[in-house]
Amino acid sequence: MASDANGIPELDQDKYDADEQVKIICLGDSAVGKSKLMERFLIDGYRPQQLSTYALTLYKYNTTIDRKAVLVDFWDTAGQERFQSMHPSYYHKAHACIMVFDVQRKITYKNLTNWYTELREYRPEIPCVVVANKIDGETSQTGLFLIFYSLPILFFTRLSLLFAADMKVTQRNFNFAKKQGLPLYFVSAADGTNVVKMFKETIKMAMSYKQNSSDFMDEVMRELENFELEQNKDLSLQTAQEGLKPESPESV
Repeated sequence: MASDANGIPELDQDKYDADEQVKIICLGDSAVGKSKLMERFLIDGYRPQQLSTYALTLYKYNTTIDRKAVLVDFWDTAGQERFQSMHPSYYHKAHACIMVFDVQRKITYKNLTNWYTELREYRPEIPCVVVANKIDGETSQTGLFLIFYSLPILFFTRLSLLFAADMKVTQRNFNFAKKQGLPLYFVSAADGTNVVKMFKETIKMAMSYKQNSSDFMDEVMRELENFELEQNKDLSLQTAQEGLKPESPESV
């Protein structure tokens, strides 16, 4: 994996045969399920663990948008979120952000303000989505209650409450996203609810931002990328033409 001038790892776009490349970062407190959401989306798998991520993980995902091959570079935290801050390099060249909180832990919701403030310090313009994870949690707790404590006469009443639990979670009033004008998704990494939808829409936002950004530095980066792409095309054409030249006759 190559690195840029700042020592930040970059994917080889040519290696993955992509027309475009975007970077999407994840923010949020420890153990809110950031890594599990990525695992659910990328490999449709889920391992119920409470361990935080201890090393930066780069997830690669190939997709097609508007007939263009797009390489998505998902960045997962290196456990730095435990210190309520990320290294500036984490935000470098990001085109979108997924900000996650745990609906069962109020403090993770309150801390969204800090994460959003830091995000805007380094990336003032990129699109950001807010993700309420673990909406399945109340259902699981209610289910255990039914199994061990419900009386037969109350069974159907409790059962109706069981199926209504998720709806209750999604109807809670989370004002942060609305106040900031950000999309809000209610998801579950455990059962996959809304995970694919959230990721695919975020990828589209990242692509749209990269192509239409009015941020000066992003415009400079776009011009540099286009210049490098044209240089690579010219070099490939020159190499191909040289390969077609007839060999000079051997001297007798």
